[in-house]
Amino acid sequence: MVANAKKVPAAISWEAEEYIVRDKTGWWYVGLAVVGILLVALSVWLQWWTFLAVVVLSIVALVIYVMRPPRLLRYSLSDRGISEGDNLRDYEEFKAFGILQEEGHFAIVLTPRKRFSPRMTVYFPEAQGEEIVDAFGARLPMEPVEMDLLDKLIKFLRI
Repeated sequence: MVANAKKVPAAISWEAEEYIVRDKTGWWYVGLAVVGILLVALSVWLQWWTFLAVVVLSIVALVIYVMRPPRLLRYSLSDRGISEGDNLRDYEEFKAFGILQEEGHFAIVLTPRKRFSPRMTVYFPEAQGEEIVDAFGARLPMEPVEMDLLDKLIKFLRI
């Protein structure tokens, strides 16, 4: 056995839901119905048939989306990158990472190198947080992150 052998860190694995489930009361659905009816009435009055189809399809898709429970995803970190299920993303795809805490949930937000690529948000359990943050910190610089306009809108609409 070689005395100065470099110790290879073990892969870190965890499971987390793909997004935060926000409680929706009956009033949320009533509000969605009222907004939908108003937009449908406007599109019929102005005879915007394409807009009518978009409104109806959007409302149906939104209801289906909010009724669907989040998937439980399996994540793992290795020397090559982060795996989400069978999909491996190399560390070189990202220029930095940050930590986001929202409603008691913790997430790593990975900022891509490509200009118009979306950020990757990975939720993780608080118990493994230090280990996960240290693993990312060994490979990427840490930057402060904040919720962008789309994230704030999604939170406000409770989607």
